[in-house]
Amino acid sequence: MADTLYERLGGEDAITAVVDEFYDRIMADDQVAGYFDDVDMQKQRAHQAQFISSVTGGPVEYDGGEMEAVHADMGITPADFQAIATHLDDALAEFDVAEDDRESVLEEIASYQDAIVTAAD
Repeated sequence: MADTLYERLGGEDAITAVVDEFYDRIMADDQVAGYFDDVDMQKQRAHQAQFISSVTGGPVEYDGGEMEAVHADMGITPADFQAIATHLDDALAEFDVAEDDRESVLEEIASYQDAIVTAAD
């Protein structure tokens, strides 16, 4: 059995594939796609793969900005955060990630909710 969540997810290539699916879902969702209107999506996808790899115990150090500073002016609501989390869960399920491991990933992401959500519904 793999030791870390990162390994159970399949490592860098698998996480990159999940992130691609995740952003494909986000960009197709009118509720949240607008957050990425002026974003270099190739860079964003790489950044997100690095973040997920880092928080799941991979041999990757996240070098992005502080969550609060990066998201401060975005106006993300709790409903939008939940919609994005649902897209991540669905992307993980698309790649047959076990439910326990999906929940572990979502718990890691949820731990950043207070830093990311800056607006009311």
